[in-house]
Amino acid sequence: MTRLRRKIDEFLVKWKSDKNKLPLIVGGARQVGKTNAIRYFGQNNYKSFIEINFIEMPQYFEIFEDGYTPDNIIKIISLKNPEFKFIPNETLIFFDEIQKCPNVATSLKFFSIDGRFDVICSGSLMGINYNEIESVSVGYKQDYTLYSLDFEEYLWAKGYKEEQIEDLYTCMKEVKPLSPVQYDVMMGHFKDYMILGGMPAIVARFIENKNFSGILDMQKQILKDNEEDITKYANDLNKTKILNAYQKIKVFLGNENKKFQVTKLSPSARNRDYIGVIDWLHNAGIVNISYCLDNLAFPLKANYNPENYRLYFGDTGLLIASLDKKSQEDLRLNNNFNTYKGAIYENIIAEGLTKAGFDLFFYKKDKPSIEMDFIIRDNNSIIPVEVKANDNATASLNNLIESKKYKEIKYGIKLCNKNIGFNGKFYTFPYFLTFLLERFLEEKK
Repeated sequence: MTRLRRKIDEFLVKWKSDKNKLPLIVGGARQVGKTNAIRYFGQNNYKSFIEINFIEMPQYFEIFEDGYTPDNIIKIISLKNPEFKFIPNETLIFFDEIQKCPNVATSLKFFSIDGRFDVICSGSLMGINYNEIESVSVGYKQDYTLYSLDFEEYLWAKGYKEEQIEDLYTCMKEVKPLSPVQYDVMMGHFKDYMILGGMPAIVARFIENKNFSGILDMQKQILKDNEEDITKYANDLNKTKILNAYQKIKVFLGNENKKFQVTKLSPSARNRDYIGVIDWLHNAGIVNISYCLDNLAFPLKANYNPENYRLYFGDTGLLIASLDKKSQEDLRLNNNFNTYKGAIYENIIAEGLTKAGFDLFFYKKDKPSIEMDFIIRDNNSIIPVEVKANDNATASLNNLIESKKYKEIKYGIKLCNKNIGFNGKFYTFPYFLTFLLERFLEEKK
């Protein structure tokens, strides 16, 4: 099976060339491709690549018995496997599945100070006591979160070249409509991408077979594995609460306001009892959280309500796979999204914005009635983003832009099944250009 090109590939090469690089922790949900990406990088960029997986190789738990200095650790590793070669400045040590051995985090400070060996750690965030890892390695490590494939990576997998993607961006930058052929072809790919999601093994199978055969079974297995991991790694948190919250995400997304309401999970459920639960799902890479802003003012992170939020699946393909059988058939055979149409398009945009580096916020006000799906920002303005499953009116978007009350809002963005345009108040972009939105805002004059 052909290896898929990933954006982390370029990141890792740049990381290696940095003279001041720190040990790297690559986090992310299960099966997003962390191990394969790091292994490919290590095998192709170092004279010696040493991989220790703490699930498959539990005998290496003992490597920290004599302390955390590289010399002590290398001594014990070499005793267990004398074939490993530790070549100064030419060796990458890869500690995988570190949720099984948090002591690794303590060693990062010593590897960083020593400087002879490059170190990358990884593992699903399932079960990692990240607060502990953060406290013992702060200042001596760098973090990178790997997600499932974004739409640009999916286009790479389909064989598209840089210049073809650059053509899409040029139209976006110049606010010039795409040609009918460009639009139709890209929208077709995007609909496939929504149903597939971005899990590397699933995308690779689809590319190889050129059909959806076996895809749903693979997706349902990931959903099942997530549930098993919750029961396995949830530690002191109430596993029943986490499972309950996880299984109800699609229910709340199907509601009109999409707000995740803890009080409706059970008769006695309270928000304060579920704070750790929601954080656990987010840290595991299973969900993306969008918080409601109380005020549309800078800084956005200082103006949100931690008890008013929406939960989106981190991978839209898994959301679709979690729906009932009839919905599955409609989606795969007829592209009919039925009652979940709004939820699916909102979820894919939340996913795209997250993968592009945006924090997720929304805005809702009753008097006057204003609701905005997402709120992002550029260098000097707050930008309301509306997601439309069709081309309905945009009253809230117009009101926010035209109101003198919101001084930081200078323009808006509408994402829908419609070509590129600008009406003097907001830009219209097709959904599939979300992955280029950050670049557009950075380079916008």
